[in-house]
Amino acid sequence: MAEAEATEKVAEEINQLAASRAKVRARNAKWDLNIAIFLFAILIIVIILLFQGIGIQVVAPIALFGLVMVWLVGWRRGRELYQSFYKEEEAKLEQKPKEKEKVVEEKKIEETIDEKIQKALRERWK
Repeated sequence: MAEAEATEKVAEEINQLAASRAKVRARNAKWDLNIAIFLFAILIIVIILLFQGIGIQVVAPIALFGLVMVWLVGWRRGRELYQSFYKEEEAKLEQKPKEKEKVVEEKKIEETIDEKIQKALRERWK
């Protein structure tokens, strides 16, 4: 019963840690070069329209539409990145305990080998 609760608690901690790491990574990665180029294209279009003498009533909705599109694309990309990063982080965190167990087992094997060698050397010296 206690082992089940401990396992459940560890799984919950892994999920929370994976979620927080994935959020940070997705937040940092969602604004890529494509979005920056799109923003500059919108800025150039707005500037050209203003220099051509087109009224602010036409230019403002175009600029607003461009900004909304940038936000939507960034939000969608962030959500996709979050999902992939979450799976990746969760897999990494689940592998860590297994790796630790493997290292502990290797140390035990090394210790037993060392002990056997020391016993053999002691017997030989006797």
